[in-house]
Amino acid sequence: MDGTITLGRKERKEALRVYRSHPDPAVCKRAQLILLLATGWSWSQVTRAMFCSTRTIDRWQKRYRRDGLDALLADGRGRRPVFGAALVGCVVHWVTKCVPSDFGFLRSRWCCEAVVVLLLETHTVKVSRETVRRWLHQKEVVWRRPRPVVGPTDPQRAAKLRKLRCLLRDLPSDEIAVFQDEVDINTNPKIGSMWMVRGRQAEVVTPGDNEKRYLAGSLNWRTGELIMTEGFKGEGRNSILFTRHLDELRYHLRRYRVIHVICDNARFHHPERCRRVKEYLAEWGHRVRLHFLPTRAPETNPIERVWWRLHEAITRNHRCRTMNELLDLVLAWLETRTPIEIERDVYVRKQAA
Repeated sequence: MDGTITLGRKERKEALRVYRSHPDPAVCKRAQLILLLATGWSWSQVTRAMFCSTRTIDRWQKRYRRDGLDALLADGRGRRPVFGAALVGCVVHWVTKCVPSDFGFLRSRWCCEAVVVLLLETHTVKVSRETVRRWLHQKEVVWRRPRPVVGPTDPQRAAKLRKLRCLLRDLPSDEIAVFQDEVDINTNPKIGSMWMVRGRQAEVVTPGDNEKRYLAGSLNWRTGELIMTEGFKGEGRNSILFTRHLDELRYHLRRYRVIHVICDNARFHHPERCRRVKEYLAEWGHRVRLHFLPTRAPETNPIERVWWRLHEAITRNHRCRTMNELLDLVLAWLETRTPIEIERDVYVRKQAA
């Protein structure tokens, strides 16, 4: 077995570059093998150091002598696969497009063992769970936590959005539109990712007894000004807070003849469902008009993005011991962000050039 390989300065430099920086570990291993042989290592030394067989050394040595460095970069790893691409594609289709219950399994999500059983039942193919896992990784199918999304959309979504777009587009100068919503603030912090030493999980101290406070807010469509109403201690997310916030809007936006309040479909927002709101609009309906977003569509309310940023910046992993301390931070953060840049993509259609 002649393991002699001679590398010139340029070839050695290129082989080192491949070994150190190529994204495919198999290619890096081939370059390392060639470099060791060129350094003068015997085959027995290479097999012990790299945990490979002499057949592997012989194969890649011959390919390198025939085609040079390009041979190492070619996709020629190991023996040819026993199972065809169609079978692997079938497995990928199962785990990405179907659920186990479609095949009679009493499971809500796939595991490799269930795929092994299904392969045996449907194709009489016997493989291990590690083979299934390798197939999925090769097709870039990974085991990750999914993202929850809202369920079925409002059947009147398109009509409601079209009506709101017309309202915002044709808004007179003496009228104003605001996007309204409530947010909850808790002394028990929301837990989020943070930097910590590997193997030593950081701790976030909680007060134990949670105290909750609600804030009602409205985002001015024209200016990005945020108008806030702080809920009282023990006051829930209800019609009392909502109507108090409408009073706050009438005071802050008194220069406008009509205030269009665009809000979600909470029960205490609807005059048909809430007596207090109905009575309020009977008195102030000439100045305050309510418009409702599509159901189950938080992405259509720009103020939702403000609440998300608030939680990311202030309430996640906070160290505040009292509600007053936390509210001071929340209100200070909101004041420094006003005016807020509104995400208008849902309501403003970009014109083609």
